[in-house]
Amino acid sequence: MSELTAVLGIAQSGVSRHLGLLRDAGLVSEEREGGFTFFRATPDEQDARLGPIWSLLQTRFDAAGADAVVREDQARLRQVLQQRRDNAETHGGTTGSGRRQFVPGRSWAAWSRGLGLLLPRHTVVDLGCGEGFLTLEVARWAAHVIAVDRSAQVLERARDLATRRRIANVEWRLGEIEQPPIEPGAADIALLSQALHHAEDPRQALLAATRVVHERGRVLVLDLLAHREEWTRERLGDRWLGFELDALTRMMGDAGLVDLQVGPHDDATLSPFSVVTAIGTKPATSVRRK
Repeated sequence: MSELTAVLGIAQSGVSRHLGLLRDAGLVSEEREGGFTFFRATPDEQDARLGPIWSLLQTRFDAAGADAVVREDQARLRQVLQQRRDNAETHGGTTGSGRRQFVPGRSWAAWSRGLGLLLPRHTVVDLGCGEGFLTLEVARWAAHVIAVDRSAQVLERARDLATRRRIANVEWRLGEIEQPPIEPGAADIALLSQALHHAEDPRQALLAATRVVHERGRVLVLDLLAHREEWTRERLGDRWLGFELDALTRMMGDAGLVDLQVGPHDDATLSPFSVVTAIGTKPATSVRRK
């Protein structure tokens, strides 16, 4: 149910209603296991009457393949399937039958929070923080976080979330990521997480990120690998359809960063929205490139 809701982008009540209609018609079957409910399409061999119906549906699916809304659903489906695959490979145990099963307590969130506690108590700048979800995760281990976003409304929601979670070491500032209201050298780390493809000028954003960290400070970029999903411009406000690895490497080098590590985070064949991670260091003045 949760996966279908994520794929279709509609309320769970709507998904539940339509699943009920499909189940009553015999087109899908329902199976409960633990606290989860699984649905699967009823195969033709189980009910011969469904053969013509599935053929009709397949014709409709094929005809709708170029529809923008369907392409969005397909993109989200591939994301969900990739997440399921990742979770099965890293979080799942196996029963005697070889089937994956849910293992309580294993989660990426728990692992990342635990690893974060091993890091020094840095000052971190989060450029393009949005509603602050990652900002507040960083605040769990950082000494101080300065979060910047261009939207006053979004920042207000982020502040409310921080208040509810009783996190007080975040300073929220209104501004553009190309010209953040932060003094030079104020931070140990500058973070650009899924913000660069929204920037009007990604090169200026990287220059600004380099400016706000001190010498030997680091800039971390988490963004999208180049893709072809044009619908994201209108629906999500994306200015850039991700970045090629070589292009991102050049931009970070042009911003004055050294010791670059740039690479894909996951398999680009599994999802149209693969993540690229990149990190660079601001050199000391004596070794800075001319």
